[in-house]
Amino acid sequence: MGVAGGGWAIGAVVLLACVLYVLRVYPLVGAGYRAKVLCSALFGSGRDLDTHLRTQISADAYLILRPFRVHVDRTARSVSASFFGLLSRTAVYRDGLGATLLAGPHLVTLGPPVPQRTPVVSSAPAWPRGHGSGALQDVVDAAFLEPQPQRLRRTYAVLVVRDGEIVAERYACGIRPEMPMPGWSMAKSVLNALVGILVAEGRLRLDQRELLREWPASDPRGAITLEDLLRMRSGLRFREQYGNPWSDVLRMLYRSHDMAACAAAMPLIAAPGTAWQYSSGTTNILSKVVRGVVGDAEYHGWPRRALFGRIGMSSATPEPDPSGTFVFSSYMLATARDWARFGQLFLDRGRWKGDQILPEEWIDFSTTPTVQCPEGRHGAHWWVKLNPEIGGDSPAARRIAADAFFAIGHEGQTLSVIPSKRLVVVRLGAAIYIDAWNHAQFIADVQDAV
Repeated sequence: MGVAGGGWAIGAVVLLACVLYVLRVYPLVGAGYRAKVLCSALFGSGRDLDTHLRTQISADAYLILRPFRVHVDRTARSVSASFFGLLSRTAVYRDGLGATLLAGPHLVTLGPPVPQRTPVVSSAPAWPRGHGSGALQDVVDAAFLEPQPQRLRRTYAVLVVRDGEIVAERYACGIRPEMPMPGWSMAKSVLNALVGILVAEGRLRLDQRELLREWPASDPRGAITLEDLLRMRSGLRFREQYGNPWSDVLRMLYRSHDMAACAAAMPLIAAPGTAWQYSSGTTNILSKVVRGVVGDAEYHGWPRRALFGRIGMSSATPEPDPSGTFVFSSYMLATARDWARFGQLFLDRGRWKGDQILPEEWIDFSTTPTVQCPEGRHGAHWWVKLNPEIGGDSPAARRIAADAFFAIGHEGQTLSVIPSKRLVVVRLGAAIYIDAWNHAQFIADVQDAV
C-alpha cells in the first residue's frame, strides 16, 4: 500500500472511531439518566413503576429515551437501563444516601453508615395549620389543571405556608405528603446554607482561594474565591446544555465517577470574578470544598447534623456520586413540607425556633444580586428574579413582591420565599417543557389570593 493509500486508511479508521465514539455517548447518557431517575423515584420516593412514571421518563421532549430498556432489582435496590440491551448503566440505592449512578463497577463508601431516614410523619413536628381562603384554594387547584394538553405541566405537589402555618396543600394522584421528591437544582440553595454554616463557624471564608488541591497558587484557577463559586462567576468553562449529549453538564452528571473533579478540570475562559455563567459544575466543586473541610469521616452524616436535623427536615436525602461527594447541583430528595421548612429558615432570617442556624448577614449576602449576572437575576446560589422561560419578563412577574427569592430546579421544581408577605410556596412536578409552567403567574396569583 502506498503512502496515499495508507493515509486514506488511517483517516478512515480515525473517522470510524470518531463516529463510534459519538454514537456511544448518546446511549451512555440516556441509559444513565433513565437508571438514575427511576432509582430515586422507586426507592427514594417510593413511587410505583406505573404508567405515569413511565410516561414522565419518555414523554414530550424525552421521546428520545423510549428505546431504553429498564430492569429493576428490588432485592439489590438497583435499576439498570440499556439501549436495546447494549451499554447498560446501573444506579443503586442506599439508606440515608439515596441513589447513585455507577460510572464503574464500584461505589466509594466513606465514614460510618448514615442512619436510615425516618418517615417525616413520625419524626418531625407537624406543621401548624392555618386558614386559607377559597380564592387561594382555587389558585392551588388550578395549578393541577392542564391548559395545554400538548405541553403538560404535571404538577405533583403544591404547599403554601404563611406565617409558619400551612394554609393550602394539595397532591396529585399517587403522590403522598410523606413522599420525598427530587428538587433537582433546588439543592443548590441547600448547599448555600451548608456553606454558610461553615463560614459562620470560621472554617471557610468568602475570600478564600486555592480551594482545591488541583488549584495551587501556580494555577490560574487558584485565584477563584469561595464567593466566586457561590455567585457562579468562577470563569471556568462549563456548557450547561441539556439537549446536547456531549455537553459538559451531561458528561459530568451521567459519565463521571468524580463530578467535582470533572468540573474542576475545566479551563478558565474569563478571569475569576469577572463573568457570570450558570454552572452546575460550580456547585459540585463547592460540594467537594465542603467535603474537604468537614472530613471524610464526618461528611456523609454532617448535613443531617448541621442542618436537616435542626429544622426537622427528616426526609432530606442528598445523593452522592460514585466518589462519595454529594451532587448538590442536582440530586436531593425531600417532601414538599421539608422543602418548605428550608424556605421557612430563610424567611425567618436563619433562625429556627430560637436557634440561629445561619447568620442574618448570610441571608442578606445570599439574596443580594450578583452584579455580573444579566439583570441581577442570580444571587449566591439563590435566584432573586425569575427567568423569562417561567414568566420572569411577564406582567405577572412585576406583581411579585420585590423581596422574593427562589430556589428553582429542572422540570419546574420551585421554592419561593417572600418575606414581606410572610409566604413560603413549594411547587413540585414534571413540566418537561420548561415554559409549560408559568411560575410568575402562579406566585402572583398566590399573593393576590392570600
